[in-house]
Amino acid sequence: MTLPVLTPPADVRLDARFLRELPGDPELRVFSRQVPGACWSRVAPTPVADPKLLAWSSDLAADLGLPTTPPDPDALAAVFGGNALWPGMDPYAARYGGHQFGHWAGQLGDGRAITLGELVRPTGERFELQLKGAGRTPYSRGADGRAVLRSSLREFVCSEAMHHLGVPTTRALSLVRTGDAVVRDMFYDGNPAEEPGAVVCRVAPTFLRLGNFEILGRTRDERTLVRLLDHTLAAWFPHLGPTSPSSVVAMLEQVCRATAVMVAHWMRVGFVHGVMNTDNLSILGLTVDYVPYGWLEPYEPGWTPNTTDLPGRRYAFGNQPRVAGWNLARFAEALLPVVNDVPALERALASYARTFDETHGAFMADKLGFERFCPGVDRALFTDLDETLQAAPVDMTLFYRHLADVPVGDVPDEALLAPLEPAFYQPLRGEAWERWRQWLRRWGERVRDGGLSDAARVRTMNKTNPLYVPRNYLASTVIEQVERGDVGALTSWMEALRAPYDARPGLERYAGRRPEWARNRAGCSMLSCSS
Repeated sequence: MTLPVLTPPADVRLDARFLRELPGDPELRVFSRQVPGACWSRVAPTPVADPKLLAWSSDLAADLGLPTTPPDPDALAAVFGGNALWPGMDPYAARYGGHQFGHWAGQLGDGRAITLGELVRPTGERFELQLKGAGRTPYSRGADGRAVLRSSLREFVCSEAMHHLGVPTTRALSLVRTGDAVVRDMFYDGNPAEEPGAVVCRVAPTFLRLGNFEILGRTRDERTLVRLLDHTLAAWFPHLGPTSPSSVVAMLEQVCRATAVMVAHWMRVGFVHGVMNTDNLSILGLTVDYVPYGWLEPYEPGWTPNTTDLPGRRYAFGNQPRVAGWNLARFAEALLPVVNDVPALERALASYARTFDETHGAFMADKLGFERFCPGVDRALFTDLDETLQAAPVDMTLFYRHLADVPVGDVPDEALLAPLEPAFYQPLRGEAWERWRQWLRRWGERVRDGGLSDAARVRTMNKTNPLYVPRNYLASTVIEQVERGDVGALTSWMEALRAPYDARPGLERYAGRRPEWARNRAGCSMLSCSS
């Protein structure tokens, strides 16, 4: 099917460098199949019944050279809902593989994502525009390639919230309601239901992921692997030079470092990815694929938002640093045919743990209000805090945010604990109360020895510890309101999330701890890969 071509609302230049430089699938028909020897398959979005623009990221639009306020929402909805194209768009789905829950899954690929092309700014910056939920591709494996409104809204919200939190991430430009119904069995329990469909436009410099390389390494397609490395090094790591064993090892080290920083940010803000398969890790260290993610509300290192992950909790909050290192090792294995030097790859991989430890330590020092991280003193304090946070149900976000208000001088115990009351899900008593009292006294001593003035300490803590995060129960509530037609609920929530470190009157409802009704509610406590 040939889609109509519309005039873009600004002077937009689009390119198809990925298609031009890498081998593609010669088959143009859309049906599920293995695609050997290729990095992509041409496929157009499948048009929808009645696309309507629900959300538009004005600050991302400005970065892209697009209008911050859509001049013609219907025309934008047509393009970003999959019913039309702009000149220069050449849609395709990428081929990749991956380890899912620790096991090689073979060919995966963009099963419901279709890249429209690369938007090229006058500065030379490139931004890949990708529609998620735009219809079937050769990698859909029998699925419909569509997405429901609830998962699309969650991806739009979290992509933009993570950006404003300062976490390396892909972005989201638009959210379009399709006017079509999508059938989903939310928890795979035999209860399918129709839900409103939607398409989200994701934006990143590139959506290349570890799995793009894994599929080539695992299938021993060294020729295509070298071509993909040629493209990757020239486009994203040009300072490393052309493809050679040394440049590929240097690229691996940079990917390891970027991934370590990303995961340290996740741990800083309480984000749980939920599906840390190798095909869901970016080569640029960007958070990608926001379903089914979650946010720690009560602090539980063993919590995972993903029902599919429940047996082993492989991707639980506390396991994320370890799993990222495991995934990077699989990436290194895919590069071995080109590098042929195991010790060199191992040395590059070692940079992941070093970078994570350094970055995580620095973030924790900022979260706790210290001038710098002092390993000999602070590691024990961090470990004891982790154990103390589990002594009684406490909201992670609110604890760190209100810790800045705790007095560090010689004050009664009640005054020491009072600022933290909004973070606790039940009053502190007995052993839990005593553990908190002792830890806060130790923390106060460390702060007084740390060299920062109270004012500087509070500033550091409040620009590191957010007040507004995309809480699970708020997402569920907003989804229900938008499904009923109240788009203003999403607009209001996004206002809070665009400045997550700034307390503002009138937005208190977006900073409350999880209510009791949400403890075991679907979409609040647990999600699935269809969520």
